[in-house]
Amino acid sequence: MNQANTSPTLDALFQRILARKPDAVALIDPINKQRVTGRPPMRLTYAEADRVISALAAHFIDAGLPAHSVIAVQLPNTIEFVLTVLAAHRAGLVVALFPLLWRQSELVAALNRTSARAIVTMSKIDGVIHADLAMNAAAEAFSIRHVCGFGSDLPEGMYSLDQSIAKPSRTTRGIMPDGRKAAIVSFDVTADGFRAVPRTHLSLIAGGLAISLESDLPQGVNMMSAFLPSSFAGLAASVVTWLLSGGTLALHHPFDADALDQQLAELACDTLIAPAQLALRLDEGDLAARLPNLRYVLGMWRAPEQVASSPSWSTRDIELTDVYLFGEAGLFAVRRTSADGLPGPVKPGRQGAPREQPGSSISGEIVVTPKGTLGLRGPMVVLAAYAPPSPPSDSLMPAPPRDFVDTEYAVRLDRAHDTISITAPPAGVMAVGGYRFLAQDLHEWSRRLGQGALLTALPDRLSGHRLAGRAMDNARAREALAELGLNPLMVEAFRDRASSGG
Repeated sequence: MNQANTSPTLDALFQRILARKPDAVALIDPINKQRVTGRPPMRLTYAEADRVISALAAHFIDAGLPAHSVIAVQLPNTIEFVLTVLAAHRAGLVVALFPLLWRQSELVAALNRTSARAIVTMSKIDGVIHADLAMNAAAEAFSIRHVCGFGSDLPEGMYSLDQSIAKPSRTTRGIMPDGRKAAIVSFDVTADGFRAVPRTHLSLIAGGLAISLESDLPQGVNMMSAFLPSSFAGLAASVVTWLLSGGTLALHHPFDADALDQQLAELACDTLIAPAQLALRLDEGDLAARLPNLRYVLGMWRAPEQVASSPSWSTRDIELTDVYLFGEAGLFAVRRTSADGLPGPVKPGRQGAPREQPGSSISGEIVVTPKGTLGLRGPMVVLAAYAPPSPPSDSLMPAPPRDFVDTEYAVRLDRAHDTISITAPPAGVMAVGGYRFLAQDLHEWSRRLGQGALLTALPDRLSGHRLAGRAMDNARAREALAELGLNPLMVEAFRDRASSGG
């Protein structure tokens, strides 16, 4: 006898909370949303959010998007992002997460790679007209059939999702909740090039559980996320942990220090999700006195090789959990429990959640590969997306089977204490401002700047690295970088130092 599969999805987790407490506050916008998007901030209960999610899901179905097709989402860290992701899942769609700094060339490449049927964006984000970018990219992608967005002054041909919310349709689609189905597609850059990484609901939930269990987050937390959700780690740490806790998720679009402090204090948030460098900078002041309700901080490390040398955590009343991110391959979390506030040890082998508790659930496994790099395996790891290239057709030897993903991060094994230290990032890949670039691409951009120009990546406390450069002709530099598809926000990092001698 066949039984209906009821493995959880993100929307199923949301609806479980909705059934228990429909009038509880679910989502809160950044207080500076008006400046970022030109839209006023919102605050929604679970019941109000459910009505918007149903309206958006009905719009996607009415637009003719087939079940299991891909919908690209490029939105800021506001309520609209969370609502769109849950609505797409309710309509049976797969969400492709597009980073905000991507521009037309990156958008087109990702749309073609995933055969996306639709794009959802915002009319304007931080002064950049994203609606025009989406329309131009859609014109170059054969698979796109529908372009829609939030906000005013949308270009002709882009459908307003605000109208769908104001006049909702009642169209539904019968979708059996199945956590084994694809939920998202995120994008990674490795030494072998650009990769699309699909994940199921269960894989997403596994990532959220690894973080929430290790951090020992209680039920009903009042959390603030200041980490962009346009990646597996960002989505797992914010949206998934929120759904697992059944609390309130407040959002902050990075980065405005005054607005972040104000919102944390006004909302009495007890949990903060932020880049680890930002969390450590906040710890330099009297954090407990400024934010007396704060109890948990999740520090997200895009450069995990920097954790071991990071400063100690001094605020004893607030617990810090280091979340190690390895691109889109996977993650693991280690809570700082020692009296000196230094990072906890990382041990190879199976990782419990929480790791210090005997008999805890296994969230994944850390492998030291034969070439001295860190490998990951477990429910959140997508082996197929990182499969090594096939051997030459004339090879008589089959490719060895691999049941782990090699992150290419170099590690050193301490056999005496059975711990590992992450010592270096992957060769040929540079992380700049939270985005990964191939070193050869950076070299090409530098070459196109012209004679006498210099392009380099400098360490940065908040973003890992930042691009800096000099060019004798700044106008020429901007034109060359625009031709290469480098976005305007990154072009701003190329500072003309000729006049200052920098």
